[in-house]
Amino acid sequence: MKLSIIKECLFGESRLNNRAVFLLLTGITFFIRFPFFFRDYIDRDESTFILLGQSWVDGHLPYTQLWDLKPPLTFAFFASIVYVFGKSFIAIRLIGALLVASTAFFTYKIASRITSFQVALWSGIFCVVLLSLFGSLQGVMSEHLCMAFFVPSLYLILSKKGPFWLLLAGLSMGIAIMVKLNMAYPVLFLGIYLVLELFSKQKTITFWGVLAFGLGTLFIVILTILPYYLNNQSEVWWKSVVLAPLEYSEARRFSFFKLAPTFIVIGTFLFYCWKRDVISFKDRTSLLLFVTLCGVLVSFFKGGRINGHYLIQIHPMLVIFLGIVLHQLYYRFKVRIPRFFILLLFLIPTESYLEYFNIVKNKFERGTFFNGEGFSVPKYITEQKIKTDNIFFLGYHIGYWNLGVLPPTLAATHPSNICRDELYQFFDNPRENSLEELRYIMEEIKPKIVVVRKGRLVFDRDELEENEYIDTYLAKHYTVAATVEKAEILQRKENN
Repeated sequence: MKLSIIKECLFGESRLNNRAVFLLLTGITFFIRFPFFFRDYIDRDESTFILLGQSWVDGHLPYTQLWDLKPPLTFAFFASIVYVFGKSFIAIRLIGALLVASTAFFTYKIASRITSFQVALWSGIFCVVLLSLFGSLQGVMSEHLCMAFFVPSLYLILSKKGPFWLLLAGLSMGIAIMVKLNMAYPVLFLGIYLVLELFSKQKTITFWGVLAFGLGTLFIVILTILPYYLNNQSEVWWKSVVLAPLEYSEARRFSFFKLAPTFIVIGTFLFYCWKRDVISFKDRTSLLLFVTLCGVLVSFFKGGRINGHYLIQIHPMLVIFLGIVLHQLYYRFKVRIPRFFILLLFLIPTESYLEYFNIVKNKFERGTFFNGEGFSVPKYITEQKIKTDNIFFLGYHIGYWNLGVLPPTLAATHPSNICRDELYQFFDNPRENSLEELRYIMEEIKPKIVVVRKGRLVFDRDELEENEYIDTYLAKHYTVAATVEKAEILQRKENN
């Protein structure tokens, strides 16, 4: 594809076919995300998903050998990649990049129903940017997975008619829910909207279509219960998938003042969109996008938390409205785009440029593109022939995967889960709180090796008692065996 053609499509009146648009969005996605294929971890959640995926491949259902606070299809994604490709970071990040490109493509397809080709294409491009940059989004998060099913499903609802397509949309929505449970709210809002359409004058949907959508969604949910039912472990599914997230959302709520800015900014923007007829109750596409956004925002409110990567769940819909608004302002005020604007666009993926530099530097210095303590610490441990049968990663816990070992307890699967003692009851942990869990690990299991992040608190700064205990215990019973990059490898003292 010639650069002149791309330039004319982005800034002129030319158009591309669907295949060319998908290839363009895929190319941009890979350019931005490729250097991060070689990083050990970008977000600790991704490392945890990989561990549970490997456990599933080894024959253990999620929540039985290892435990984390996500629905089972999150782990199924990683398990399927590990099963086919083995322990391959590149395969995980590659398929994750394809999912981001797919989400951006269907964002473009939805946008093209209510705006021009150029605005739709820019919406798709900035969807890639917002799903790939600014924070810890270069890895594969559960939000990336759920939106890769949610956005195409939304497109099917908007563009296709008949029970078959709505069944397919329902199946896709069910997958989205079983990857990220809070997506049940926007799916519920969409379901209510479809039911209301049954009684509208336009008759855009039939009873059988609504039924197919609902049954498709429920089928996926029931399908995830089946392996547990067959193994007489249905209660494990119920506690881990339903009860634990509900308890977590109540116990770990942000304050109203911490939540309010996000709702005020997005709410004000949506109000402006309505005033400028970007959101029209007469236009089905814009209305469904609005309904979906409301559903996600309600889920944020009910969950009581908005971490940065949660916003992936609103970016595809929000970027469409933003693109249309900017397009309106451009023509309304007859803005002339300066030449240096193109230069500014090329500066957006600065994080990627820096990472390209890092992997090349790492190749020259260490002989490999793969970088990070999740690689270098296991490599050091292996080269020094240090025993790994009793090791505890309080940082860089993807090291368990690279060494082929397990965390000491279920609660230690994700290091921060140790401090979430409100969840212990849902995986039948015999310890009642985080301090008991830490004492059990450190004083009874007695790890021979502990890996921590050098110069940093082990747990979040709010976890005062836990940090005090672990710092005191490590200082008394362990010595620094080695410092590898930003990791400290601590070895237990003799007779301790």
